[in-house]
Parts: sequence; structure tokens; C-alpha cells
Amino acid sequence: MAQRTEPKDSADDFPTPPWATRALIEHVIGKEKVRELTCLEPAAGRGYMARPLSEYFREVDASDANPYGFCPVRDFLTHPYETRSRDWVITNPPFRLAEEFVERALVVARSGVAILARTVFLESVGRYENIFKKRPPTLFAQFTERVPMVKGRVDAKASTATGYAWFVWENGVQSSRLAWVPPCRRSLERPGDYL
Repeated sequence: MAQRTEPKDSADDFPTPPWATRALIEHVIGKEKVRELTCLEPAAGRGYMARPLSEYFREVDASDANPYGFCPVRDFLTHPYETRSRDWVITNPPFRLAEEFVERALVVARSGVAILARTVFLESVGRYENIFKKRPPTLFAQFTERVPMVKGRVDAKASTATGYAWFVWENGVQSSRLAWVPPCRRSLERPGDYL
């Protein structure tokens, strides 16, 4: 089976199709729960996740460590964000930095953290020891449809064999549960999503 491997200095630029972000709010978190809240998207790239988040949140602060021209250049792992300064941190982090993003996001977020990652992120002794043992996700939401991600762009015709899920940590929730994101791509795609 083929695996995607990026060089250590890669920007890991695999934009999230906007419908997958809408699926998080519509089918996992609940749009009524975020309407008056703030959100930080710290790996915003060209804005394919930040724009749909702004359809639901009162305010979305987007940044990226690389200069894509959409948002300010800020490295999430080194920028001095205040503790509990945003309600939610929601992102598709560079896979090789995902653990560090989760650890940092759990400090910055008041209400919760959601990261989109390959399903295999759930595996690994290192992630178990560093994250899951101490602070397991409160919700693991597996996509039933594939979420195709293409290097450097979004593509309405792309396909993939890779499974993705939303890993969600909600502050104040002690248990972990498994959920599925139902088939929803067609209902959540919008004109202009792939421009």
C-alpha cells in the first residue's frame, strides 16, 4: 500500500476540501454550539478550512507558518498565544507536527480542539504515551466517505484510498466516544469551493 511521505522541511501542503470542515460543524460539534464563539485555524494555508469555519463561528483567526497570501504568517508552535485565548482551535496540521499541534492547541483552546488527520494518527506508541494516555480525544469521528487531499490544491475530481477522521478534545468532557461522519459531501459542497 502506498504511503505519502514528505521531506522534513516540507510545508505538507494538502488543503482540506471545504465540505470536510463543514462536516465537522454540521455532524460532529453542532452549529448551534459555535455560533457565538471564536476559532483559531493555525495551519490555514490558502483558507480552504478557515473560510468554511467563518460560516459558523463569530470570529475566525487564521494564520500559517508559510506565506500563502491568505493570512498572516505565524508559527503556531512558537507564537506566544495566551492560554485559553480562543474558544476552539480547529486545523488540519502538518502530519509530522500533529502531536505538537495537539499539545499546543490544548493549551490555547477554552472549549475544544479538533484536528483532521489520517485515521492512522490513532496508532503509535509515541502518540499514545505523549497524548492519548494523558488526554485521549473525547470524540473520534471517522469519515464514512473518503476525503481526497491533493498536494498544493483542492480538486473536486480527486480520489484517495486514505481514511481521515476528526480527532476532537472537548474541555470538561471526561469520556471518549466513537462516531461516524455520515455521507455528506454532496450536501455540503458549495459553488466556489474548488477555486
